[in-house]
Amino acid sequence: MHRRTFLAAAAASLASPAIAQGIKPLVFVPQANLTSLDPIWTTATVTRNYAFLVFETLYGMDSKLNPKPQMAEGHTTEDDGKRWTIRLRDGLIFHDGEKVLARDCEASLRRWMKRDGVGQILDARLDALEAPDDRTLVFRLKKPFAALPFVLAKTQPSPPVIMPARIAATDPFKQINEVVGSGAFRFVPSEYNSGSRAVFSKFAAYKPREDAPDFTAGARRALVDRIEWRIIPDPSTAANALSVGEVDWIEMPLPDLLPLLRKNKDVVVDRLDPYGLYPVARFNSMQGPTANRAVRQAILAAVNPVEVMQAVMGDDSTAYNAPIGLFLPGTDSVNTAGMDRLGGTKPLAELQAMLKASGYAGEKLVLLHPTDQPFYDAMSQVLSATLKKIGVNVDDQAMDWGTVVQRRTSKEPLDKGGWSMFCAAFPAVDYLNPLAVPAARGNGAKAWFGWPDAPKLEQIHDAWMDEADAGERKKLAVALQDEVFTEAPYVPLGQYFQSAAWRKSLTGHLKGPVPVFWNVAKA
Repeated sequence: MHRRTFLAAAAASLASPAIAQGIKPLVFVPQANLTSLDPIWTTATVTRNYAFLVFETLYGMDSKLNPKPQMAEGHTTEDDGKRWTIRLRDGLIFHDGEKVLARDCEASLRRWMKRDGVGQILDARLDALEAPDDRTLVFRLKKPFAALPFVLAKTQPSPPVIMPARIAATDPFKQINEVVGSGAFRFVPSEYNSGSRAVFSKFAAYKPREDAPDFTAGARRALVDRIEWRIIPDPSTAANALSVGEVDWIEMPLPDLLPLLRKNKDVVVDRLDPYGLYPVARFNSMQGPTANRAVRQAILAAVNPVEVMQAVMGDDSTAYNAPIGLFLPGTDSVNTAGMDRLGGTKPLAELQAMLKASGYAGEKLVLLHPTDQPFYDAMSQVLSATLKKIGVNVDDQAMDWGTVVQRRTSKEPLDKGGWSMFCAAFPAVDYLNPLAVPAARGNGAKAWFGWPDAPKLEQIHDAWMDEADAGERKKLAVALQDEVFTEAPYVPLGQYFQSAAWRKSLTGHLKGPVPVFWNVAKA
């Protein structure tokens, strides 16, 4: 992968093969540049969205978040739920023409389990994962795990996508160098230009399921021949392009631009994701001043989530919830434990005293600040101003989101390319209960970027996983949130609901936490 100059990218865009061939592509503007093509290596949402175009998972998720067989024909359980046998459905073919075999699934899942937090939970419960024949996959577990279909259907942060075994053999801590999936659309590597465009074409050999399409479950029917992702960092430019029909769909238009778009009779503005996003300010718990828990606690107490959400979503108070705790409002796990430790309640002098008492002595704090992603830009601006106000020596480093995605993997000291904080957002469905909660895990080197080593967090999390009683699970959810706000691995910035916008010539959008392209037709 490499970047080209702006002029070269523009020339490439003008010379689109789709135009030459007379194909009218569906043109989509993603929320950020697509810099990584490996959904196991990174948790970047834009990579997750691309992955669902190209790859498939054994199970899909309907719009009510129920897992359904997808690549799987179905499953049977034996041995009191400790043995699961999954049979692959007929007709699965990779984009290179090879059949999808159970051993490809085994290799893909093994690689995924090394990186993904929920995958690690599954891995710890496995006695064996076997592919006894070409269409059969067997999970032999140490203890019952009723959530297995949900885990195999998960959409974020890293979906358990299936790729050929030869590619899945890649070290999970290195990026794959070839993109081969079995999904309804095929990635076109010859037309990929990071910072400008990514192209996907209909995979003619794909065999959809017979059931009705419902989010990532059911029939994935490709109703357009070609999809072009165009990277347009400036939100106003993207909105103008949509208004005049140069693009067909914007994933995340700026809230300030929505009133103008709604006035256009040829444009639809609507929420496709009913659950929204869960934004966080993530600490590096290994390096620099944020390795000090007391410093993290002072910052947690200083950052006002309401201010952050107002900066992101403007004056529309119906478009966000703030403050919120570890779990989404309205879920069984939601509670108030430790909420008094969040920002927005303490006077400045008290916050400054907290920082001083932590032992902080003016060390540099490196903030990775993406300026091309408007929502993360707004979050970072509030975060930077707040940190400076309480007395933190902030090194506010401007960069594009793709660079953040690459840079946040570094565990180096700050003076050797390391970092202290960055803002990001998860699909809010990750925070329904303690199963996933990526930013709240404390499993050290296996944790999400920032790598907090917090054994008590893990103990509570594991106890919740093993507990069957609903009342006891509720107590454990309370204990987990309280410990999260004690350990402070991140700052919860709220929950926001983002609208999408598309031309009326597009129909068939499916609602859910991921923008999916099957079932979408272009007149």
